[in-house]
Amino acid sequence: MSSKNLQASSAGKPERMDPILRNALRYTVSPKEYRLLHQYLLSRAPVTRKHTPPPKRYDAVSGTSDDYNAAAIRVSLRLAVLTFSSLKTWELLTTKIVARGPMQSKPTRSPARWKSANVRLSCSLSLILLFHRLLRRFFTRLRESLLTNEAKPFRRRNPRISRSLTSGIAPAIGSSLAGFFLAVCPSNQLRITIAIYVFTRALEFSYNYLEDRGWFKDRPAWFGSWLLMPVACGQLLHTLVFDRDCFPATYGRLLLNNSPAYIQKRPADYPTHLPWPNPFEIVDSLAEISKMRWAPFISPIIFPSTETLPRALKLMGPITSPAHPAISSLSCALFHPNDPSCARTYISYWIQAFPKIARFFTIMFAALSITKYRSFLNAPAASLNRLAKSILRMSIFLTGAVGTSWGSMCLFQNIFPRTFLPTQRWFLGGFLGGLWAFLERKSGRGNFLYSARMSIDSLWKVGVKRGWWRGIKNGDVLLFTMSLALINATYEVSPESVSSGVMRKGLGMLRGEGWVDRASVTEGEGKEEKGS
Repeated sequence: MSSKNLQASSAGKPERMDPILRNALRYTVSPKEYRLLHQYLLSRAPVTRKHTPPPKRYDAVSGTSDDYNAAAIRVSLRLAVLTFSSLKTWELLTTKIVARGPMQSKPTRSPARWKSANVRLSCSLSLILLFHRLLRRFFTRLRESLLTNEAKPFRRRNPRISRSLTSGIAPAIGSSLAGFFLAVCPSNQLRITIAIYVFTRALEFSYNYLEDRGWFKDRPAWFGSWLLMPVACGQLLHTLVFDRDCFPATYGRLLLNNSPAYIQKRPADYPTHLPWPNPFEIVDSLAEISKMRWAPFISPIIFPSTETLPRALKLMGPITSPAHPAISSLSCALFHPNDPSCARTYISYWIQAFPKIARFFTIMFAALSITKYRSFLNAPAASLNRLAKSILRMSIFLTGAVGTSWGSMCLFQNIFPRTFLPTQRWFLGGFLGGLWAFLERKSGRGNFLYSARMSIDSLWKVGVKRGWWRGIKNGDVLLFTMSLALINATYEVSPESVSSGVMRKGLGMLRGEGWVDRASVTEGEGKEEKGS
């Protein structure tokens, strides 16, 4: 601000400010933030002190101090800048890491900046936040106006519309229409993941609401979210074997890297010039074996001059050729060629896999427990006991799930006829492996829901690939919007049903209430009423 403006304002004349500058300040810095900025930064620098107005004058020229629309725009702009900066930083870091590896072919032509995925994702999230707040304010005011005496004629003429718009959850559902701005985000795997995540959380919170209302009070003691795991594991194992292009890569690495006794790796003394099948080729061969209705194994050691392997399985020759002659099943010759005993192989798997998995969870849980150092200092023995139990339960769960999924194929070979469920038994094997989730039934809900989300995504892709159903254009956006409406309605009626404190505070920010946990506020008010 110039010295003439400062002199005019000191003489009592109204201070003038450029309208563009005034609106730019209004939609970027709130009066409270400007006060803090002026107190700690602007007033201390001689250069800026002469050219910036004091907080009182800023309040006068920037408009009202409590402008809902301006606050909504400010928050959405900051979210866009923060999201874009984070995505750009991550892109630069990953580019640096990839650049150290083998040379990647660069795209011939980069897309326009406004079409880039980072810009579109940032705009999508900021628009969802902005219009969620604006729509909530609009429907709240509309509901209040329809409840007045002046609106009785309208309510009398339009009873159904009036009941819908004056409902207590009308602002929550109306504001969820902002979810359609997810369509701004590129239609890729990230958008599908976001939609499925919000969908599963909506179902989770709805279940919590019904459970709090006593709908499941007579349920058995074993009933819980852990039951999602057998179904998810069964579907994922079947997809890995028959539709690997629809299988999540993270699950594939987890499963194949922790199957030491079943997925045969190249021996250390095996000649380097000879081919050896990789884990995915082994899985493809298992799919072929199951389509052949689990063909028997003909040992080339006993019949050296006989063609023992079908043409589709020629790549498995390095594994099955030296297999033990006592093995009767081709799948067993591929799983454990050096040992004819399926039970002994299963025990050997536990001996090899459990220490590695337990070591991994020990490092991970120890790192995560650093944030709980106060409880460790208060009760070190109890904290170590809880940590050890968590590591042991999770290690047994994962080791048992992976080993049982593979080992059940050997079990089915011994108890089922060859033609009984030749391909469906992969789902049964994964189902049996998922039953180990019973050990983590009290604290593994997040892992179970994560597996369920991976299974839903995989199942949908398999269905589209096989023609079981047809995809709907922007169906993920519609699913996201409906799920957001369900979450908002549940949070409006029963905040404590939203089991995540971070999610409750995030919904508070989305609704324009600030970083507030309504469930804790409600509990505090209830305690005060009881105390009075």
